[in-house]
Amino acid sequence: MLEKTYRPEEIEKKHYAEWEQSGVFSCGQKPDADPYTIVIPPPNVTGSLHMGHALNNTLQDILVRYKRMKGFDVLWQPGTDHAGIATQMVVERQMADNGQTRHDYGREKFIEKVWEWKAESGGTITGQLRRLGASCDWSRERFTMDEGLSHAVRKVFVELHKAGLIYRDKRLVNWDPKLHTAISDLEVEQREVTGKMWYFKYPVEDRNGEFVTVGTTRPETMLGDVAVAVHPDDDRYRDLVGKNCILPIVGRKLIIVADAYADPEKGTGAVKMTPAHDFNDFEVGKRNNLKMINIFDGNAHLNDNVPEAYRGLDRFVARDKVLAEMESLGLLDKIEENPMTVPYGDRSGVVIEPWLMDQWFVDAQRLAGPAITAVEQGETTIVPKQWENTYYEWMRNIQPWCVSRQIWWGHQIPAWFGPDGDIFVEMTEEDAHRVARDAYGKDVELKQDPDVLDTWFSSALWPFSTLGWPEDTPEVQRYYQTDVLITGFDIIFFWVARMMMMGIHFMDQVPFHTVYIHALVRDELGQKMSKSKGNVIDPLELIDTYGADALRFTLTAFAAQGRDVKLSKARIEGYRNFCTKLWNAARFCEMNDCKPVAGFDPSTVSLSLNKWIVGKLVEAERATVAAVDAYRFNDMANSVYHFTWGTFCDWYVELAKPVLQGDDGPAKDETRATAAWVLDQILHLMHPITPFITEELWQQLGNVRATPLIISSWPELQEAWVDADVEAEMDWVVRLITQVRGLRSEMNVPPSAQVPLFLKDASADEEARLNTHQSLIKRVARLASFDVLTGDLPKGAVQSVLDGATLVLPVADIIDINAETARLDKEIAKQQSEIDRFEKKLGNEKFVANAPDDVVETERVKLADARETHAKLNEARQRLSALG
Repeated sequence: MLEKTYRPEEIEKKHYAEWEQSGVFSCGQKPDADPYTIVIPPPNVTGSLHMGHALNNTLQDILVRYKRMKGFDVLWQPGTDHAGIATQMVVERQMADNGQTRHDYGREKFIEKVWEWKAESGGTITGQLRRLGASCDWSRERFTMDEGLSHAVRKVFVELHKAGLIYRDKRLVNWDPKLHTAISDLEVEQREVTGKMWYFKYPVEDRNGEFVTVGTTRPETMLGDVAVAVHPDDDRYRDLVGKNCILPIVGRKLIIVADAYADPEKGTGAVKMTPAHDFNDFEVGKRNNLKMINIFDGNAHLNDNVPEAYRGLDRFVARDKVLAEMESLGLLDKIEENPMTVPYGDRSGVVIEPWLMDQWFVDAQRLAGPAITAVEQGETTIVPKQWENTYYEWMRNIQPWCVSRQIWWGHQIPAWFGPDGDIFVEMTEEDAHRVARDAYGKDVELKQDPDVLDTWFSSALWPFSTLGWPEDTPEVQRYYQTDVLITGFDIIFFWVARMMMMGIHFMDQVPFHTVYIHALVRDELGQKMSKSKGNVIDPLELIDTYGADALRFTLTAFAAQGRDVKLSKARIEGYRNFCTKLWNAARFCEMNDCKPVAGFDPSTVSLSLNKWIVGKLVEAERATVAAVDAYRFNDMANSVYHFTWGTFCDWYVELAKPVLQGDDGPAKDETRATAAWVLDQILHLMHPITPFITEELWQQLGNVRATPLIISSWPELQEAWVDADVEAEMDWVVRLITQVRGLRSEMNVPPSAQVPLFLKDASADEEARLNTHQSLIKRVARLASFDVLTGDLPKGAVQSVLDGATLVLPVADIIDINAETARLDKEIAKQQSEIDRFEKKLGNEKFVANAPDDVVETERVKLADARETHAKLNEARQRLSALG
């Protein structure tokens, strides 16, 4: 017997443990079935579950549970990323608490400490994914620093290097002067600030009293200037091109070059060039063969390439000194406020410095070509399609990918330096010594590059390295290519594109045929969640309070393509109530002896009510399948929600009560069997979204089930079971009762009052429906009687049109018309006040221009709702007036 109250905390732990222990998550159990593969975006081993993870993994789990029930051999490949910088920072912070640094340990001992930390604390997020219900094949869990994956990383690096696609070069990188490493663009946080633009006057050589004025937001970098750029068509500077300015403080000659990068409409039209410390200047420098002078060391202190008075100064101290000296020289022209973005390291919190240094780069431009073509030709489809343009934009403008990092935790680059700087890139140190011996003619000392690879390098191999590549394993043969990747838009460039490049290059095939890009999870006002705003919602707290199923259903219901998810606790509570509604409907079925009947055939039911619910189920299943196959997850949720709550719980259960409580034995038996069968199908349709409650009900309501629900077959329903005539008949009954209830509510008729109802101008079909379902309608709509109107309209009756007929409900003797008129007038005035308030707000151009788009859209929705309510109240007021 089902408990009176659904208790998710007890059910979830029980069923997840049963699933995992029984091995139902494992791939390979259906060798004759088609494979279906998803690789999980590997969360950082340092991470904890956040709302983005919850959405991403819920959508993946929906797909794998659905495909598993559809009979596929499903592999959902789990694992975690070693998260080089993040993990090293965690361990270093622990050491700092004991007054130690990694240098006290040395590289080898420090890495041992990181592995110890990983063994103790690195499984947090995988445990949290289990709480969410993620049905990954945990027996195949991988880690990007596993030996197998490390072997794949070395092989890819070596092969790309031998093909000329990885090379060592001196280029600008995002340098973090606190962490002492290059970082990726993804690890750079662009902060909007109001800074300053300082304008300096640079004297023109041999032209006494003539200056070129340049603007800068970083005065300290002027010490590394090597040129001034002007636009080729800028007449103001045409005669100066090829001449020199003299760099103040330093005295260096700065050639004036013509380059289209200089914008005549911006500032003075002249731009100082510091190619060693600005990404745009670097490109201008390459085009114009400019010298590159690095003025910073790894701490962002000034080095020996600047005048002696500035050497060793912190960059911001040097800034103040430069400004003071330029002002004393009379060369500080003016200062302006300047809205700008400043790059910060997302982990260190310090300003990132573009820094010129030797690094390892991947020739991403050459690898990008086939990856662009693959999407253009439909080998990989991006959903929603709008993200294809973002993909193309980035890929067609791709820059060399810096893959080296100056930290210790990660895949150490398989490159060894000889005595004269020659580089040997090989799979092992033994291979490097062998090649070096051939090159030098003797044994020489080799030193391995201390740098490690960018974390994104190893994760770019994830779809095939996790399957055992470079070995030709059975898993590689069966599960590559994978089917769909579900990920956020923020890593299209950093992960998706790189997996495409690596997959095509090494596997001769795209890594997945579909990429589904989901949006952000925001708060209920549409604002991005952040600790500073105090609006972060912890998914684990929500699971504790409402259950995993309620959270999963909420995320799914709002996961519309291209639209951010606005999350609130009220919405999750609403879907917890939905779970409770299903639980109560199951209890109703159980208490009324509605048990699954072996061999039940839906095509044989005879009662209109049962034919109707079978047909509605078929339509709901079709809509659910169409939605999930098209990655319209919100439509999938809405389909099962409306059928389960609206059609089954609210209508079928209600309409079945008179039958189940009546004396017609065959009708009761058929209705019991139909109710039990339909409920079983609901459990199947809902299982991918709400796995826990459906598994519990499946096991509780059956006698002995042949299999757990998780591996039961998806329903195979027949279109022939939809009876259009019966559907029209029962839909009419539902609409009639709905309209009667609406009239009663509008007129404030007491729930206990039994009122007569008349049907005016009814067709023959409608009269037949009335006669068939008269007693049922009277009971459910709480009517004293229900007849066809043959004479004059009764006095004091409200009317409502239903198809071609009119419903007539006499209420004047039951309600206080004057009191109801006053009530409606008050409600109408209140709604008009709301309409006026929203219209005033939306009519404020300043509000519309400055408020976030989501906030403005929310206000528009509220206005539309207020107008709709106002119209309905006015309609009710007019009906009430007609009674007088």
